[in-house]
Amino acid sequence: MINSLTKKYENKHINAIIKILPGLLVSILIALISILLSHVIPKLGATSIAIFLGIALGNTLLNQKSLQDGYKFAETNLLAYSIVLLGSTLSISTILKLGVNGILFIVLQMSITICAALFIGKKLGFGDDFRYLMASGNAVCGSSAIVATASAINASDDDKGISIAIVNFTGVILMLLFPVLTGLLYNHELTKTSAMIGGTLQSIGQVVASGAMVNEAVKDLSTIFKILRVILLVVVVMVFSSLKNKNIEDSTTAHNEGTVHKKNKVTVPWYVIGFFICCILFSLNLIPKYISHSAKSISNNLEIIALAAIGLRINFKKLIQHGKTVSIYGILIGTVQIISAIALIGILL
Repeated sequence: MINSLTKKYENKHINAIIKILPGLLVSILIALISILLSHVIPKLGATSIAIFLGIALGNTLLNQKSLQDGYKFAETNLLAYSIVLLGSTLSISTILKLGVNGILFIVLQMSITICAALFIGKKLGFGDDFRYLMASGNAVCGSSAIVATASAINASDDDKGISIAIVNFTGVILMLLFPVLTGLLYNHELTKTSAMIGGTLQSIGQVVASGAMVNEAVKDLSTIFKILRVILLVVVVMVFSSLKNKNIEDSTTAHNEGTVHKKNKVTVPWYVIGFFICCILFSLNLIPKYISHSAKSISNNLEIIALAAIGLRINFKKLIQHGKTVSIYGILIGTVQIISAIALIGILL
């Protein structure tokens, strides 16, 4: 009896591995190609190449049903591990280098971005889930923030995929624009240039790439500005999870007046908690630097594979259907980010 159950359990997992392996291998292959191409086009970066290459191939040559399980595994699991490992590379003490004004700049910039994304999205007629994903992706750290928020609010794959595509597209445009814009506005003065790049760009890869286009010092300080936004991911996810639960409760109450309903708990994905724990451990010097360096490298590679899978799962036809309005949405958020960053830098820095 026990042997029979054991064999059944083993066969179930073997079958699961067989189902995900083809799509997982395709995702890894596209990630490797993206890394190689990033050496040829360093200004674009492997993460951006991976997602757009994934979109192109996922809607043409690699859209077979047999690959979808592997794509989904790479998207959900690998990015989750990437987020946890990222926490072991970030020290809270690093944030102190920004000073009070630098930290205040980031908090205000994130708050303005979130409010703008929610307001503009509502005016354009988008649903709550999509607005939350766009707000977190633009305010915090692009794809990673969107995936974390999507899990917490149970957003659909379509909302998640389209928001990731638009946020990455907006980020690539700003990544190329900021080295020129900061040269015109600030003559590439270190703090102001770094605040603009690190406080506004969507992904860490885009921050590093844009900062490197200016100089090494800007790249390093921009990354520190970005780190604070990443650390605040936990707060943002909890806020949107609470808002989603409140909306559900309000809707339920409106349809069932006089009925007492149990309050839903705020659920935070395990990898967000893991990220925060790793960040604290690293800050307390309980994670050796050599492990942190390895974790950073593994995290980056897992993220590229996951983003390739996300691109492979995006339905381009649906993206085109939403294209015009969604593109306007992304452009308007990006415009607000630039204007607010310029104003806040002028006041605080």
